[in-house]
Amino acid sequence: MAASPDPGTDDVFRALADPTRRALLDSLRARRGQTLRELCAGTDMARQSVSKHLAVLESAGLVTSVRRGREKLHYVNAAPINAIAERWISRYDQARVEVLADLKRAVEDTPMTKPAFVYTTYVHATPERLWQALTDPAFTQRYWRTSLHTDWQVGSTMTWENHGVTIEDPEQVVLEADPFRRLSYSWHTMTPELAKVVGLDEDTFRAVASEPRSQVTFELEPQGEVTRLTVIHDGFDDDSVMHGLISGGWPHVISDLKTLLETGATLPATVPA
Repeated sequence: MAASPDPGTDDVFRALADPTRRALLDSLRARRGQTLRELCAGTDMARQSVSKHLAVLESAGLVTSVRRGREKLHYVNAAPINAIAERWISRYDQARVEVLADLKRAVEDTPMTKPAFVYTTYVHATPERLWQALTDPAFTQRYWRTSLHTDWQVGSTMTWENHGVTIEDPEQVVLEADPFRRLSYSWHTMTPELAKVVGLDEDTFRAVASEPRSQVTFELEPQGEVTRLTVIHDGFDDDSVMHGLISGGWPHVISDLKTLLETGATLPATVPA
């Protein structure tokens, strides 16, 4: 079966129909960032069989991968589940809705490691257009209510205008900038002003402010008429409070970015960190 660059609902349900593939998803939900060798060690299947099942899951968008040196790390990807829940959930009977809801919760609630957050989606836009959407302050303001001000040179500092709050810090810097392919920068400082805007209580603010600075990376890969966008946010300690905040915020931001590029509209606003 030829893989579609933009996985659809039928592909997701076909992938989930096989108990072996569901078992692989369970394994990845329990421990994120596994290599093919590690996944094989947890089953009685041959490496080739595991590889074929992973290929089906990746084609359906349910699994995404990130290379770290010579290793290829696999992660459960929430994007197709979120898409079904947000756009097509009313088409299916209650039993199927409950299964999707359980999987969506499991994907979003499971602690993630190596790196901490990985999310892949496909956007009907060129890499150049998607790069603009990630770097142009006027564009990011539309779907994120956040503007990033910098010259996008590696090592340059960044000023964040986040939900009306200006955040300046010499440690907010551009880490990588390979136009139309890869972008990475350090995450913003959590200030008392921003904590108030996003509704953090004093204890949560203090916990977030004491954590090490994380970083986010965007990988853009053209695939025919669409661009594969992978967001990797890592650098968190175990039990990170900020990790919980961004895990809830990124899916909405990415979905709103995709919707804006493809339709010109945005989804109802939220207040991510």
